[in-house]
Amino acid sequence: MIEIVGLDADDTLWHNEPLFTSRREQFCALLTRYEPQGVAEHQLYEVEMRNLRHFGYGVKGFVLSMIETAIEITGGRLENQDVRQIIEWGRDMLAGPIRLLDGVGEALEALAQEYSIVLVTKGDLLDQETKLARSGLGGLFKGIEIVSDKNAQVYRRVMSRYGVAPERFVMVGNSLRSDILPVVEAGGHAVYVPYEMCWIHERVPDEALAGATFHEIAHIRELPPLLKQIVAPGAEGPPSAQ
Repeated sequence: MIEIVGLDADDTLWHNEPLFTSRREQFCALLTRYEPQGVAEHQLYEVEMRNLRHFGYGVKGFVLSMIETAIEITGGRLENQDVRQIIEWGRDMLAGPIRLLDGVGEALEALAQEYSIVLVTKGDLLDQETKLARSGLGGLFKGIEIVSDKNAQVYRRVMSRYGVAPERFVMVGNSLRSDILPVVEAGGHAVYVPYEMCWIHERVPDEALAGATFHEIAHIRELPPLLKQIVAPGAEGPPSAQ
């Protein structure tokens, strides 16, 4: 009964958050040269949140937020060499190798034989396009949707663009906030595949999950057989997993 399978990119198809976590740690260590007590990571996070509406998601906005945070923390004493270091971290992040999660290639090849699959991801357009190209997975996708944010309205637009009814659309991803709850709100199906770590912005309180029905699997290899169990309301077929 499923026609279109939407797939998140970062930390669903390839590793991403560990790279950001590593840079945040290096950033905090760099600032100990100015502030012996270091800088709390929440200060960087606050600047990132403040800048989302200006720079969006992705490496470039992250680099600008690190520079702004460093200027604020040091009272403008940030040295040129440290600004260059932060920029270089950004370049390295943008050019780094793409490490697919285990089993992703095989799972997507199996899905592409049964369904139309679409990449639905947040972030910088150029960065996400080049990551997909370097991943070797690009040829498996019917479409690529790189959006500024993920909410119910965005998912409804995606469904409309591909001419699919919500009950025949499923979104797969590692973020409850971005990949699961807004799809459920839009009337589609959602499959949660947890990743080993999660950016604080993507976390949701337990109470936000009350009443939301979605599927959860431990590994993307479980996705192809699960999709065969998902049926539209009123259709005949095996019950979907909870």
